[in-house]
Amino acid sequence: MSQNDSKFSSEILPFQHFDLGDFVVQTIQNDPTLQPSTKHQYIKAIENYLATGGSLADPQVLTEYALTVGSSTRSFLAAAVTRLAQELEQLAKGSARPDNIDVIQAAVFRTQALQNAIKIQQAKGEKAHTWLTYHEAEQLLEACSRRPSGKKEFEIYTLRDRLAIGLMMAAGLRREEAASIQFTDIIKQDKRYVLNVVGKGAKSRVVPISDRLAEAIIDWQFLIDTEGLILRSLGRNREPKESISTTGLYNIVQKRGKMIGKPDLQPHDLRRTYAELGRRAGVPISQISKLLGHASIETTQEYLNITLDLEMTVSDFVPF
Repeated sequence: MSQNDSKFSSEILPFQHFDLGDFVVQTIQNDPTLQPSTKHQYIKAIENYLATGGSLADPQVLTEYALTVGSSTRSFLAAAVTRLAQELEQLAKGSARPDNIDVIQAAVFRTQALQNAIKIQQAKGEKAHTWLTYHEAEQLLEACSRRPSGKKEFEIYTLRDRLAIGLMMAAGLRREEAASIQFTDIIKQDKRYVLNVVGKGAKSRVVPISDRLAEAIIDWQFLIDTEGLILRSLGRNREPKESISTTGLYNIVQKRGKMIGKPDLQPHDLRRTYAELGRRAGVPISQISKLLGHASIETTQEYLNITLDLEMTVSDFVPF
């Protein structure tokens, strides 16, 4: 373990030293959401990086190394490092005390820097797509709690704007779909809430959502005490109206995006964020394609700027 890794781990858990390489491998192996083949590729990418003598606590070295490998390896490494950073951040926050809060805050900032260390570059000639990193997505949601002036936002605006962004970013809805979805479209199947979505060409699809998003919808309905459409514009007296336009949703995204330094953020960028964060987390592209309501996986590949990569192919994993 390098000195940087040792120092970093001791800052996060002052009472315990641990090897970051072993830690990230164990984290990946214990992740029930990943397929065995995906785990193998993540661990392989990490081990190949560590074999160069690089430190998992050094974003600059990670960035430089990522530029020397193929796009598939870079994607796997980025996903593995993201998992490491998220796990370390939770450990850091869990070990915070009044006497070490400054050290812990610095460690959290470093874990966030790790997540942004590896950039996935698009192929030349392709249209530039925008998506948010995990922490940028968090910042966008947090921005809903305050006004551009910095003052605390009214609760009804906070809940409405967070929910509007959540339906596009955490459920992958197009803004037309977000504007038309109703409270009756959220149902519970077994232990999971799902949304019944009617998309392009009047095609229906079912989108499973997190409990957090489902709870936000339920809280919002409790606040406005009504049925019908979920998202509403707000009148001068902050009274919910009957509906919200797609332009209204666009304005919410622009307003909140500007507050985190992204004034050109578009509603469709939130849908891309949904897809990209899912891909980085190991969700199969076939599943992402179905959740987005795409007609084909090829559409999803173009959507995420995924091109044919000769470095790795399915044939590598089939016995012959």
